[in-house]
Amino acid sequence: MQNITVIGSGTMGNGIAHTFAQHGFKVNLVDNNPLALETALNNIQKNLNRQISKGLINENVKTITLSNITTYTAIKPAVYNADLVIEAASENIDVKLNIFKTIDELCSERTILATNTSSISITKIASVTNRPEKVIGMHFMNPVPIMKLVEVINGYATSKQITKTIINLCIKLDKHPVEVNDYPGFVANRILMPMINEAIYTLYEGVAGVEEIDTVMKLGMAHPMGPLQLADFIGLDVCLSILNVLYEGFGNQKYAPCPLLVNMVTADIKGIKSGNGFYNYSNGNKDLLVNAKFKKSQNAG
Repeated sequence: MQNITVIGSGTMGNGIAHTFAQHGFKVNLVDNNPLALETALNNIQKNLNRQISKGLINENVKTITLSNITTYTAIKPAVYNADLVIEAASENIDVKLNIFKTIDELCSERTILATNTSSISITKIASVTNRPEKVIGMHFMNPVPIMKLVEVINGYATSKQITKTIINLCIKLDKHPVEVNDYPGFVANRILMPMINEAIYTLYEGVAGVEEIDTVMKLGMAHPMGPLQLADFIGLDVCLSILNVLYEGFGNQKYAPCPLLVNMVTADIKGIKSGNGFYNYSNGNKDLLVNAKFKKSQNAG
């Protein structure tokens, strides 16, 4: 396995491309937006420079990594010779199903099809292909070049050999693969998202303010980042989407998204990506400033 195609050049897509390319794989990075591809390459270069400044890699590794990445605005030429295709598009079931229908038709029969989905059923995605035994989940964590965990998610029909192949591949990337089965949210988000949702409820109900909630979790529970800051980092729209998948998948009220989260996403307040969330990022995030709306807990509702 040497030729990897990554579909989607956003935060996760460019991180996945960066990681594979740095470990010697040839990577085709696909996005129908040329500007998004340009931004992705710039971000990869910035992240490589950051690794150099920390003494993790040298200039030669940077040069080789960038040379291993080729960009495409069309899927067909990018998947022609792919051993593995990883879909890293938006967390939208219709988008993902359309992509998998397309790549199933275009790829060689030997090609493994993977998705970086953080919550959507692998089995459902596989059902639109003619190779469900070769469809699997590879849920990387953000930032991909740094975070060690990869959730390897088996669909109902995923073959044991494919799972073994992907686990071995993750190890070659210096990652720690954890095999899980296909239920809403898998493991990471089934546990993480209710915690984030409860933190938002705690703010919504005026129990405490943003800084207080995050400080309790950082100092009391040894979390490196508070749940509200983490929600901003993930993207409030992504958090809402995952909670909806959990709620619909289990039919359990405990997964129902907090009304405050729903309202914020409706108002296009999405965290770091929009420049504002529970914190204000208009200053480039050099100083973490609480969103003025949430400075006092009694204003949270």
